[in-house]
Formats: sequence, C-alpha cells, structure tokens
Amino acid sequence: MIEIKKYSHQSGHPEPRRVIKYTLFWCCNGNAEVLIDENMFVLNTNQVITITSGQFHQLMHVEGELSVLEFTLDFFSKSDNDIELIFHNGLFCHFGMNEIITVRNPDFFTETLSIIEKEIREKPYQYLISIHSLVELLLIEINRNKIANGDEIWKPDALFLKFLESVRTHFPDNYPVSRFADILGTTEAKLNEVSKLHTNKTAQNVIYSLTVSEAKRLLLYEKLNIKEIAYQLGFNDPFYFSNFFKKHTSLSPKDYQKAVKN
Repeated sequence: MIEIKKYSHQSGHPEPRRVIKYTLFWCCNGNAEVLIDENMFVLNTNQVITITSGQFHQLMHVEGELSVLEFTLDFFSKSDNDIELIFHNGLFCHFGMNEIITVRNPDFFTETLSIIEKEIREKPYQYLISIHSLVELLLIEINRNKIANGDEIWKPDALFLKFLESVRTHFPDNYPVSRFADILGTTEAKLNEVSKLHTNKTAQNVIYSLTVSEAKRLLLYEKLNIKEIAYQLGFNDPFYFSNFFKKHTSLSPKDYQKAVKN
C-alpha cells in the first residue's frame, strides 16, 4: 500500500521498472538521475519529481541521498477530495508531463518523510490514518511550491481523474466513451464536458492520447512485437494500430523505437 525506500551514493535499478503505484522521488542532498518513460531527469538537492501509476522509470544512479515514497491509489484515495489532491496542479499527471520541482522548505519535507518511515516501521495505533495525513501534507507542500514558482492553480475534477484511471485499466477492451460513462455512472456528455475543461479535448481524444502514451511504453520497454502490442491496446488489426500510431506521432511504431533507442 505504501512504502519508503532510501538510496545513498549508489547505482540504481538495473532495468526500467513499472509499478502500479504513485511514486515520489525526493533528493535531500547531492543529485540523482532518473529515467521516466522516454525522458531523463537529474534531481539536485531539495528537488522532487512525481511519477504516475503505470509509467516506466529507472533510477540510474544516486550521488547523495534520495528517498522514494510509493503508495497505491486504493491506500490514499478515501474520497473524491483525496483523488483531486493527488492530481492537483498536475502532480501525478497521466500524460507524461513529469517535472522537477524545487522545494523551498526542505527540512519540513525531509522530516515528514522520516516520520512516515517511522510510522510504517513501528505501526503504532492508527498509523495508516497518520500516514495518510502526512502524505497529504507533502502533496500540499509541493503544490504550494509550484504556485510560489509561478504555476497557475489547476484544480482537477474527480470524475475526470476516475475516467483517466478507468481508461488505463481497460486498454485491451477498447471501450467506447459510452461504456466508460456507464462504468462511472455518468453520461457521455458529462465526460466530454470535463475532458474539454481539463484538456481542451473530447473524451474520445483523451482516450487516444492515453493509448498513444501506453503504446510508447510498450514499444520501448516490453519485449512484444507490433501485433502483440496492438492486441494489448484493443486493436484487432496490427496494420490499423500502426496507422493510428503514425497519425498521432508522425512516426511508425518501428521508427519510433529506433528514434528513441538511438
């Protein structure tokens, strides 16, 4: 449900890994290099980056001290307010828009993570409630730093975020918007409304964007051929998948693989 890992002056993971958890990297001193999907990031002292559930990432190396907090959506999201806090100001964005954020109150950040680690280790009475509140404080602190750094306030809608999560878990089913509306107990019109509000895209185009992002991950990190990737994403025809991918990226799947790996 939730755990903290620590790294100190060492190499990272030997291979890119994918976890269905929300991950936060905190560099309290020195620097650390992290690959997230197809992009490399270098964290310096007092910087943090968040990774959404389902993204591939690889900690390359750490020259200093790094803490990693991982938690599941089920652990954190007890209400719509919790879901909205996870994605507030794009913290754990589904569209691969990871960003490095400099924290202006690093002592608070380090101390809060230490308390969370102690609560996890010792498991005192009602420790899960305590940890939930502490994670809330960390996310609020990150949001305050983003706003202080000039970001505009972006308040997500819980329905839109549930829609994104539902799409991510149903790629092989190739559901239409109407099916997602049924799953979420709403209407196509409402899904289109919240999608346009948050992304200026229709709900169907949001599905396309998430599908392209997932296709890129599978092409880069899974040992699958184009036919297998197409089927995993709900395409019955690999040729149609290739055309779909090229339409949205200007590259064929194989050309994309070559361009990124080279």
